[in-house]
Amino acid sequence: MRTYNLDELSLMADGDEGFINEMVKTFIEELPEDVKAMNDAISNDNAILTYQVAHKMKPNLQMFGIDLSSDVTKLEQWSKANLKKEEILPHAQHVTNTITEVCKELEQDYKL
Repeated sequence: MRTYNLDELSLMADGDEGFINEMVKTFIEELPEDVKAMNDAISNDNAILTYQVAHKMKPNLQMFGIDLSSDVTKLEQWSKANLKKEEILPHAQHVTNTITEVCKELEQDYKL
């Protein structure tokens, strides 16, 4: 079973396989960079940047059927809910691991 689900993307694409392929390529190019930026922001105790990067990832995660909403919400709350860095680290790790796995699966499935 795949970590992602392209049902929402397929609906948006309305049968346009070229569009789906471009979105998959964009996901593979951009999301690992976002994950790195998120982890760098956390390492630098930058809760505001962590919020911004986590928030930016949400539409792509939703479009690819990746349910990380509780983890992303926790990352977003770091700057507002007075959470300790240690409280968000497991969520950041789960986001990192999941996106890494999705990218591997997409590369295999789309032969990229």
